[in-house]
Amino acid sequence: MTSFTLPAPPATFAGRLRWTISDSLTIAGRTYSRLKAQPGEIAGFLVFPIIMTVLFGYVFGSAITLPDGGDYRDFLMPGIFMQVMAMTATAAATAVGEDMERGIIDRFRAQPIARGAVLIGRSVADLSMHLLSLASMVAAAVLLAGWRAHGAPARTAAAFGLLALFGFAMIWVGTYIGLFVKSGSQADAATFGWLFPMTFLANTFVPTEGLPAWLKPIADWNPMSATVAAARELFGNPTSHSTAWPLQHPITTSLVWSAAIIVVFAPLAVHRYRTSTR
Repeated sequence: MTSFTLPAPPATFAGRLRWTISDSLTIAGRTYSRLKAQPGEIAGFLVFPIIMTVLFGYVFGSAITLPDGGDYRDFLMPGIFMQVMAMTATAAATAVGEDMERGIIDRFRAQPIARGAVLIGRSVADLSMHLLSLASMVAAAVLLAGWRAHGAPARTAAAFGLLALFGFAMIWVGTYIGLFVKSGSQADAATFGWLFPMTFLANTFVPTEGLPAWLKPIADWNPMSATVAAARELFGNPTSHSTAWPLQHPITTSLVWSAAIIVVFAPLAVHRYRTSTR
């Protein structure tokens, strides 16, 4: 049998960085190539936001009045934007779970690939696809629900930046969960079952001031509430007047929450990737 020696990793930091970036882009390209063979998945990314906009914007929008006045659809849409980015966790978990089920993760681990490149590449690809979904939702919100960003262009860009950062953080949560399950269906159940209710246990659809006293602190300190409140503030949309510290300082809180989630779950996911087997 012919033997061969795997190439040694680069010795310098710059070389290892280039190696990681190159391998990450290759893995991201693999994810995009899979989408070419599954156009229905791309259609889902584009059509689902439109359905959500019409459903919540008009069903909820015609029945709810904000305590402090203002257009409810302007209040609602940043919450829907956040919900789309939060669901990146389910998509990431399901994709990684499917790769675990087919043994693809084991194959990647046997290849001379930069440590972490597989997960970084997948995360970048997942984020870019959900940003496309977010863009589709923004277009639907503007055209169908009459939503507008009333802040300065720089503040509007900052709001979308916060949403993207939160989505990237949730991808790492989903990736970590996906590395523990045995199939894509298990990954979907392990994330969607708690994630979707958490998007409601926040200020996504209604202000938290009306919640019961025992439930309100949970909603106020929910990372999703901070992200939604920060987006509303930056967009110049109606917002609640909660006295809770996270909602009094939503931009800072959202940044801290997203950074903390990445700092915790990215290393955990990389460690699990190195040690996991099918």
